[in-house]
Amino acid sequence: MKLEHPEHNDQSTDLPQAPAAESSDTASAPAAQEPVTPSAAQPADSPKPRDKKPVVIYIMILFIAAFLLMTLSFFMHQRSNTEVLGELQDSVNAMQAVQQTQEKVIELQEELSDTQDQLDALQAEKDASDEALLDANRELDAMIGLYSLQQSYLTEDYDTCRSILQSMEDQGLPELLPDEEPSGTTAPSLRYQQLKEAILNQ
Repeated sequence: MKLEHPEHNDQSTDLPQAPAAESSDTASAPAAQEPVTPSAAQPADSPKPRDKKPVVIYIMILFIAAFLLMTLSFFMHQRSNTEVLGELQDSVNAMQAVQQTQEKVIELQEELSDTQDQLDALQAEKDASDEALLDANRELDAMIGLYSLQQSYLTEDYDTCRSILQSMEDQGLPELLPDEEPSGTTAPSLRYQQLKEAILNQ
């Protein structure tokens, strides 16, 4: 008779165990959620922003160094350009000075050439004047010789006459005697021929 309701006995035994299972589940639930609490996650994530600060500072230092290097390079390049421009300006000034000197030299050469031409012309005039003076002196010597010859002939000094004739012939003076006849007188060249023939016939 005791074995008629076995299921009833199982249910009576199972009923008091249900709250125990719930209490165990409730007790175990907080334990499973403890690793994901904010207080436990915060120490693991806190070093990340601290690690980013040195990287940012390093990048800023590199940027500033690059900027300083670019600025220094710019000023050095600007200074180099200024020096090159100064040297070019000096070269241009020197070339201009040389060009001006060359122009002055050319002008002086032209003036010297003109002066040399004038000197040549004056020298030619002087030579012509000297030659004319020499011819005039030789013509005067010829006239003096003719006069001396005539005076010696009038005094019948035939030896002196022959000496004068020889001297005049040696100097070529007879060719310088004028052929023109002055008014009322015989031409000097003709008078010389007359005296020469008269003296040689003596």
